[in-house]
Amino acid sequence: MKNNRLIVFILVCLAITTQAQQSISGTFSPADDYKWLIVYQLRPGSQAYIADTAITGGSFKLTMPQNAQKGTYRLVYAVPQEEFYFDFIYNGEEAIELSFNMDDGVSFITSRENQLFNEYFKKIHDIEQEIMGFFTTGKTDEDLFLGLVAQLKDTQKVYGEKSIGTMAHHFIMANSPYIPSGFEAIEVYLERKKESYFKALDFKNPVLQASGFLTDKIINYVFTALPLAQLSKEKIEDGIQKNLIEVDGHLKGLDTDFKMHLYYNLWSQTALKSFNANSDFIYHTYLGPLLRETDNKDIINEIERHNRLRFGEVAPELLWKNATDETIKLSALSGFKHYVLVFWSSSCSHCLNELPKFHEKIKEDTTLKVIAVGLEDDTAGWKTVADTLTNFTHAISLGKWESAYAKLYAIEETPSYFVLDRDKKIIAKPNDYKEVLSFLESNQL
Repeated sequence: MKNNRLIVFILVCLAITTQAQQSISGTFSPADDYKWLIVYQLRPGSQAYIADTAITGGSFKLTMPQNAQKGTYRLVYAVPQEEFYFDFIYNGEEAIELSFNMDDGVSFITSRENQLFNEYFKKIHDIEQEIMGFFTTGKTDEDLFLGLVAQLKDTQKVYGEKSIGTMAHHFIMANSPYIPSGFEAIEVYLERKKESYFKALDFKNPVLQASGFLTDKIINYVFTALPLAQLSKEKIEDGIQKNLIEVDGHLKGLDTDFKMHLYYNLWSQTALKSFNANSDFIYHTYLGPLLRETDNKDIINEIERHNRLRFGEVAPELLWKNATDETIKLSALSGFKHYVLVFWSSSCSHCLNELPKFHEKIKEDTTLKVIAVGLEDDTAGWKTVADTLTNFTHAISLGKWESAYAKLYAIEETPSYFVLDRDKKIIAKPNDYKEVLSFLESNQL
């Protein structure tokens, strides 16, 4: 009798284990464009590798590990990984089947969690777009406006109730939109929408923290909760800074890793948009102290490298010897409208093809000074080639990729070009000598 009970117990446990281990399958199209995918579990401020599999003929199937926890997961399908991905909810209770293409994104064929999530956010987005369209097209029909508001309110209520008991419920309730109580002018609507933006958000909710939801909501607020009027870049940066201060007030007491991840994302966005005042504010006020607290030298080095090489910055100092063994500094040069730094190597076939052509094209240009920096293991090959390019000023940096100037200018391939103005400020980073010439030609005035 005891043995029979033991067998029943084991069978029950096996059934539970089998149910908890679910699969993710689907299709990618066009089939030939996708070969592999990787799945990560999102955690507050980080992500952990879970599994990977091949995409064969546009199809894939992946069985999640038995110890895979409920949460938000990220499926990466190309590189760079931070661009080519989509997130999904995994609850361990249902298999997930999906389809994906670049035009339409991801659609979930099965998985109630993900269908609810996607349906809800699409409907809320569409209604809010209609409301903004009402304002931007100059409509004044109050009944039409209130009808859209009613749709918004009903959609939130329906999906809030429909999602009870699911993980999607956390996101649906946290996204509760501002719902006007009556007709409002656009200025009032936008101001009240901004004031209520964070009311439904519980920043300490572990489900929200272990997803991209909070980060996306905050990034959206920082860059879009701005005055409606046309603004100068300085006014936009001023508005963004005020939003950053507002956001920081909601992050008090949160996990260091989560905050560091969030502020790094915000820094990356401002840096990408060349909002230098904002990126510096984020780094010096919020991100820098967190990075130093956690001794994250990699991101510190990345940010410092970006800052010294961004547009508008004075190019880092270069020194070289002239024919009389005198030390010359880049900063000491004068009398030219533009300067071009080209980092090359005598062992680089592309360099040996491009540099003579570039040299020929600029030989009559008296407004331009070209400094060619050889990244070399020794001087022999470098000197042979440099002696044929007499209209360039030549410098050498021994150690090749590990050389001081390769690291200072973050050189990852040769040839690499930097165009400087008369004050040695970086104004362009062309991909090849043809782009250098095109840029110089368009900046002749």
